[in-house]
Amino acid sequence: MLKSFYSDIDEVGTDEAGRGCLAGPVTAAAILLPEDFENDILNDSKQLSHSKRNSLLPILEKDCICCGVAHVYPEKIDEINILNASILAMHKAIESLDITPKFIIVDGNRFKSYKNIPHKSIVKGDSKYMSIAAASVLAKTYRDAYMEKLHEEFPMYNWKKNKGYPTREHREAILKYGTTKYHRKSFRLLPDQLTLEF
Repeated sequence: MLKSFYSDIDEVGTDEAGRGCLAGPVTAAAILLPEDFENDILNDSKQLSHSKRNSLLPILEKDCICCGVAHVYPEKIDEINILNASILAMHKAIESLDITPKFIIVDGNRFKSYKNIPHKSIVKGDSKYMSIAAASVLAKTYRDAYMEKLHEEFPMYNWKKNKGYPTREHREAILKYGTTKYHRKSFRLLPDQLTLEF
């Protein structure tokens, strides 16, 4: 059963999606849920089907007090590395909120303080706390939709299916067609940069 970290203050949850991808942005969301919010389906986005995530999206956006989503794109990822890009995306998502939170809970074990607002990093927080789970659903859903749009420009990589993750199909396409402006050049796009024998 998902819960709140605190029940008596404005607690924003934040999470990212796409950290391990070879192409596309890393996307983060931040969300403040009302104290009485309940949903039996809500869970870590990785535990939910595509259809369940999509059905949750309008519910979360309608019922939340406020939410925000932000992308950090490959050029910036290559410049500052994926960890810093993930944290930057979370900061941007929090910054886009209509209110300034009193407390931030973050999925994972790494975060940098945002405007000196108290925060807590929680390993597997997306499977424990409602606001982090909700943020994970928002981030994943928005990023998937973005990758589906990119698929129309570069269908040979099948991003509508693999969403930029390092599947064998995606890597075979990189080997055959090369990279695009959406690929993260600082990542090891092929196992040894030459062959797909892995």
